Amino acid sequence: MNYQTLMYAPVNSQSDIGVKPIVDRILSSGRMSRTDHTLLTSTVLANGNINDGDRRQINRIFDYLQTGRLKLLDW
Repeated sequence: MNYQTLMYAPVNSQSDIGVKPIVDRILSSGRMSRTDHTLLTSTVLANGNINDGDRRQINRIFDYLQTGRLKLLDW
């Protein structure tokens, strides 16, 4: 069973979910799957541009990856 199936509620549009909640969930779990990446990417791209707050949130993911605090699953 893919754990992502249980983690995300259905989203009617990408604007219904923000970058921060996605990043917070990824970092609190300590792992990021392709599904997480797809959701995060589509959320960012759906807005048309990225603001400074969203950029900081995404940089948190890079920081966690570089320091080994975040594992990539199914890559």
